Amino acid sequence: MDLLAQYGDDGEDRVEGPPDSPTAAEVAASRPQLNLAISAAPQVDTTGMVLYGSKARALGEVQQLPSAGARIMHQNLPIEQMHAPVLGPAHPYQKDGLAAGYKNHFVGHVEDAHMNPYHFEREYHNFHTLGFGQAPSGIGVVGRPVDEEAAAADVEGGGAVSWKRRKTTAERKAEQASPIKGGWAAATKAARLAEPFDPSQPFTLQEKQPWANKQQEVAELTEEQKEYIAKMEAAKVEAAAGAVEAQGPTSFFHGKEEKDYQGRSWILPPRDKRKESDVTYLPKRWVHTWSGHTKGVNAIRFFPNSGHLLLSAGLDGKVKIWDVYGSQKCMRSYLGHSKGVRDVCFSNDGRRFLSTGYDKNIRLWDTETGACIKSFSNGKVNYCVKFHPGEDRQNVFMSGAQDKKIYQWDANTGEAVQEYNYHLGPVNTVTFIDDGRQFVSTSDDKTIRVWEFGIPVQIKYIADPSMHSMPAVATHPSKNYLLMQSLDNQVLTYMVKDGRFKSMKNKTFKGHNTAGYACQVNTSPDGKYVMSGDGEGRCFFWEWGAPAKIVRTIRAHDAVCIGAEWNPMESSKVATCGWDGLIKYWD
Repeated sequence: MDLLAQYGDDGEDRVEGPPDSPTAAEVAASRPQLNLAISAAPQVDTTGMVLYGSKARALGEVQQLPSAGARIMHQNLPIEQMHAPVLGPAHPYQKDGLAAGYKNHFVGHVEDAHMNPYHFEREYHNFHTLGFGQAPSGIGVVGRPVDEEAAAADVEGGGAVSWKRRKTTAERKAEQASPIKGGWAAATKAARLAEPFDPSQPFTLQEKQPWANKQQEVAELTEEQKEYIAKMEAAKVEAAAGAVEAQGPTSFFHGKEEKDYQGRSWILPPRDKRKESDVTYLPKRWVHTWSGHTKGVNAIRFFPNSGHLLLSAGLDGKVKIWDVYGSQKCMRSYLGHSKGVRDVCFSNDGRRFLSTGYDKNIRLWDTETGACIKSFSNGKVNYCVKFHPGEDRQNVFMSGAQDKKIYQWDANTGEAVQEYNYHLGPVNTVTFIDDGRQFVSTSDDKTIRVWEFGIPVQIKYIADPSMHSMPAVATHPSKNYLLMQSLDNQVLTYMVKDGRFKSMKNKTFKGHNTAGYACQVNTSPDGKYVMSGDGEGRCFFWEWGAPAKIVRTIRAHDAVCIGAEWNPMESSKVATCGWDGLIKYWD
């Protein structure tokens, strides 16, 4: 009735007469609109449910689902899902669609178990060739052979499945000559099948390959043959030494051009290279390897001040110089020693360097041209060479020899002008202190001696029963301390300030193993860190302020890490060399 009341008289004038027929739209518009919301979905209890993605999930289930970037799985997956096949698109270059990283066998990825891989492959090929093979469990046969009776008899007899191959001509002739029908092979198989079968002894896999027990027969050499081989080896060594002596020292340039388009030499440092930072950082990663020596590398030296070139002395008798900042290739090889090179040393400007080897020769080289300027020899092996640090005395250098003497050489005359003879053993190191007015020497006699330059009389002598030989010495950047590598697996520190020479017990660095090896010791350019190689191929870093603390250890070489040098320009890069013949660069 309420709806009918809406059509009551609203007071408007009406025109009498027959009305026109209304359209469908007018009829729909004239009808009243009812605001009724009808839902046909059943009532659902949403207590404890949350919307996860486009689905409603239980709150506990959502908490167990891994979120994006999560590192912890809060749900233990069943073994079926963990070992499910790899999903995703097929590998474009694999016939079976399995990526090469997941394949370790003909059939895909096979996990090694108790079976030897050799026996597994043998039975795999037997199965695909003959149609059957021994089961991995060791009992029974997998597959059905063509000759089922022969295979069953073969398994019962304890025999192994053999390959089918064509008979050789000798075997066919032996079959024809054999009085037994079927030849010797059939007779052998019949004898094998006639053996009784023991069910308590199942089929077992061999632990060794069939050829493991076969030993190669090596005939022993006679005394004459041994003598002949020894003579041939000695002749090769003499021929190599004679070739170097006959040809004379020479060098080979390996770069593209010795001078650029501006006429600048290849040994000049790059103009755009600047020192990165005064703060030193420890190296973290291995960035480059220089390989060119056929034997171990005994010493490395960076070019003075700039460090854009690296000089290396090899036990193969070669001295090489490498580019550090540019192509990182060998720039020049210097051939002048018939035996291994012991030590090398740059002059102050880097345009010349000295090399000493086990062939009892000291050679002075021109770094740029590769020419051997002069050769020095006293008939003894010189273990170390060192230029005088004075700019006005770059023609003077010192060498420690095998005959327990220190020689002072003049490069202009080529003669030894002074001898320092107080040591009781071969001299290992010579280190200048006090701006070249004094120098310190160490020897195999386990003593340290301080000398006045030019005066062959020692001014200080340090010896103690607990001391060991110190075959490597380095100067701290402050020039107030000397770091000495002791063969009792320690790096000792001595103060040389104001004419005093005193041991610093609180500056002893331990933890590495250098017994028997002359591993070089070095420091960072700012003196913050001390580093040294060891006999196991490692490189150790200590903090100068905390000597007992090893701040970093890197596995540098497969053999002895004999040398380590810090780049003077790049404060976080270190070069190491070892007896594996490699030079590695670390950043």
